[in-house]
Amino acid sequence: MTDSAPIYDDKAHVRGKLDLRNAQWKRPPEPEPEDGHVEIAFIEHTDGATYVAMRNSKQLEPVLTFTMAEWDAFVLGAKDGEFDEPW
Repeated sequence: MTDSAPIYDDKAHVRGKLDLRNAQWKRPPEPEPEDGHVEIAFIEHTDGATYVAMRNSKQLEPVLTFTMAEWDAFVLGAKDGEFDEPW
């Protein structure tokens, strides 16, 4: 067994508790493909922070939750090709 760094979960207090009832989901303007679009919504929480919720338009759960710093890192990684399929 290897030692690993402790896991710090800075969203434990909001995971599953964000109020998504009035979320304004944003999606690409193209026609929806058979397997759905990725949708995002910016959600203000009672802790004063804004979180980004992300889901598939055809499969409404699970909803992934990002802090703004995590979202910024995710977007930069996507733009940089970090998540591209290997050829």
